[in-house]
Amino acid sequence: MSSINYSVVVPAFRENGNIRPLVTRIFRALSQVNSPVNPNEVEVIIVDDNSRDGSVETVEALRREGYNVRIIVRTTERGLSSAVVRGFREAQGDNMLCMDADLQHPPEYVPAMLAALSPNKQFVLGTRYAKGVEIDEGWPLYRRVISSGARMLALPLTSASDPMSGFFGIRKETFLKARQLNSDGFKIALDLLVKCNIPSEAIAEVPFSFGVRAEGESKLTGKVMLRYLEQLAELYWYRFSGLIVFAALLVLVLFVLMARALLNSYGGLDGKAQSKY
Repeated sequence: MSSINYSVVVPAFRENGNIRPLVTRIFRALSQVNSPVNPNEVEVIIVDDNSRDGSVETVEALRREGYNVRIIVRTTERGLSSAVVRGFREAQGDNMLCMDADLQHPPEYVPAMLAALSPNKQFVLGTRYAKGVEIDEGWPLYRRVISSGARMLALPLTSASDPMSGFFGIRKETFLKARQLNSDGFKIALDLLVKCNIPSEAIAEVPFSFGVRAEGESKLTGKVMLRYLEQLAELYWYRFSGLIVFAALLVLVLFVLMARALLNSYGGLDGKAQSKY
């Protein structure tokens, strides 16, 4: 049996209706003649937040059919980012990919995403901002505005073109270097790009178009958007705090120098005035 070199992590909550088509499509794509990745070297890990919707039974049935898939059911934790971190920590492969369970990240792109990872390319990102890609096709206007706005707010933090897509991969060695990961954040890819300090030359990008959600409901809520803004604030401080402190000290020094200059100037005038009397 081949060793596992690749792990596909799928955070899920009440996504049972999507698990079977997701897993079968992933392995079907990997089994194509032109696939750059051997399907026998790939595992799929479903990280489920105690949905109790039949997901466990679906995964067990898929395993009996020969698919290398397993499920981790979390009973005390919740949240997409922490689910991804849990999956990455338990992954057997040195090359790890995260994708949504709702089929909006088309499984047919998995082989190309996995193959893009290498010792020189520590991070791979599925991007919607490439030539010929229909950005957020089929989304309502408000979702497009939110998506574009969120991306623009993240631009000063990373050179990656689309850190908001959620379809990304990372090398295990790079992931283990991350410190102070925000498991409560909305976008774990952005957190990893910043906290792992991944340079632009180590990022590979694979153009893709969003698919259409097949089952379940969108997880985008006002609370989620607020958490994203909180995450951005934390990341800006993490990335630029040194510059902020330096700028504050520089302003303080300039203030002191200006104050001394003014005092000396007034003191000199006083001295001259006193010498006249």
